[in-house]
Amino acid sequence: MSNHLHNELRKEFQLERLILFSDAVFAIAITLIIIEIKIPNVAEDKLTEQTLLRALTHLIPKFISFLVSFLLIGQYWIVHHRMFGFVVNFNARLIWLNLFFLMAIVLMPFSTAFYGEYILKPVMTSVIFYTVNIGMLGIINFFMWRLISNPRNKISENLSPLMSRYFALRSLTVPVLFILFAIVYRYNPLIAFPIPMFIPVILRLVFKPMKKRIIAQKIKTTENETV
Repeated sequence: MSNHLHNELRKEFQLERLILFSDAVFAIAITLIIIEIKIPNVAEDKLTEQTLLRALTHLIPKFISFLVSFLLIGQYWIVHHRMFGFVVNFNARLIWLNLFFLMAIVLMPFSTAFYGEYILKPVMTSVIFYTVNIGMLGIINFFMWRLISNPRNKISENLSPLMSRYFALRSLTVPVLFILFAIVYRYNPLIAFPIPMFIPVILRLVFKPMKKRIIAQKIKTTENETV
């Protein structure tokens, strides 16, 4: 009995370490994306309100890429937090998938700065790099949901098949939208430029029916338990 309790406490402690480490990585990455935006540097002999505002205006694309990445990292942190709310156990595969997921998060400050530096310019490399980074996040997140939702792995509790499908599909939708963004950007950067800012709205509209079904399923389950 005591050995079983010891093993359970040890497992809980190790799972907590995994979550705390992940939270620290998220916190550092979301902070670093602003560091890449440098303060405007205007020569002393040319310093006026107009020149300073003009220099600040040149940073608007970088601030927009910062905003998009900040919201994306924040959204993925929320998803990660929600995911590990279902997790009660772990295995080596989950640890490695989580590590690769964090690697993609750590890459975000660089890909954001790279994208922001060449945004609206006639080059595609920075856009492709940024899209690949987002694609990595979505695909790894998808496999993490598939792993924890598989009953044979005995990793999660209270995660219904409908909820698992909902989160897995959302994980893949973001990379698909960014691939669409990159294709449009190839032909018209001005039209493609605002697409990432509308992704949260698109996700809400596309998955609203499925979310309603999940809520209805939860209510039905709660009612059955109280009867």
